[in-house]
Amino acid sequence: MGDARDSADRSPNATRAAPRRWRPWRFDGLIEGLNAIGTICIFAIMVLINSDIFGRFLFSHPVPGVKELVELSIVAIVFLQLPHTLKVGRITRSDAAFGKLLARLPRLGHTLGAIYNLTGAVLCALITYGSIPRFTQAWTGNHYVGNQGIFVAPVWPVRLIIIVGCVCLTIQFLILLWRDLSAIRNADGNRHAANSAP
Repeated sequence: MGDARDSADRSPNATRAAPRRWRPWRFDGLIEGLNAIGTICIFAIMVLINSDIFGRFLFSHPVPGVKELVELSIVAIVFLQLPHTLKVGRITRSDAAFGKLLARLPRLGHTLGAIYNLTGAVLCALITYGSIPRFTQAWTGNHYVGNQGIFVAPVWPVRLIIIVGCVCLTIQFLILLWRDLSAIRNADGNRHAANSAP
């Protein structure tokens, strides 16, 4: 009987019926990968700009499209690295005052943090919603930067990166919001336990 029950538990149907659990390390790996791509883009821009400078002054032959590529790359790099920047706590804010508030009044600090993260998630979701039509127009209309016959670059990859970065940023804000709400619940639970203790 035990063997039959064990074999039934190991059956493919039992495996498929098992609920899938959220694995945050997968999302962490995604935003770290986006951050690494942004770093590679920064290095590529440095090489491109230096090649253009050397080409102009040594060979009187600049690299075509450097200005256009730099303009597109800066926008792409920002949205590639923003989710990881938020994850590691390097988004601009008054950390000194917020840290003191968390130490002295943790419930109030986490409440303000929850409001901050909720606001960030809503704003990023709105940016994502507004960016989708612009991406569609760039994709269907074949929008590009540069001059025909010299250098052209499509715009849609950058518009797509903006959407991906904003979606990841929204998810990261929601993760931080959940952590703040969990900290508030734990603080309330600890206070209730302390009050009910004999």
